[in-house]
Amino acid sequence: MIINKALQDKLSTQSDKADFMLRLATGLFLMPHGAQKLFGWFGGYGLDATGQFFTQQLGFSYGYLAALGAGSVEFFGGLALALGLFTRLSAIAISILLLVAIPVHISNGFFWTSGGYEYPLLWLIIALSFIAKGGASYSIDNLIAAKKV
Repeated sequence: MIINKALQDKLSTQSDKADFMLRLATGLFLMPHGAQKLFGWFGGYGLDATGQFFTQQLGFSYGYLAALGAGSVEFFGGLALALGLFTRLSAIAISILLLVAIPVHISNGFFWTSGGYEYPLLWLIIALSFIAKGGASYSIDNLIAAKKV
């Protein structure tokens, strides 16, 4: 029986730890993109210049507000996702952002190395999985749901 239990553990398809690692990495990887737009960190241009780019190059009527929204979703939504706080809401906001980003990149083809839509599509698929799954066991959402906070 002990061997059987050990084998079952190794072959199990349930892994809250994997969900946690993917959620944490996704959130933390999105945050620097928001920091570039909002604060000019990591080689970014900050809110004013990013807003001008959104207006002049991407054709957004309200480039500053679009840059503020995109940067906020990436930075604060990424932080919330990493923490597992309001996971589904954060993932919805991130998904909407990525649905806007994909058409911006689509003319460059698929591969991200050419500025294509591969990268935003990948992040969209991951965000959609968190809409479906939620924060799972290792999340603030789970603590709130269990009324432990």
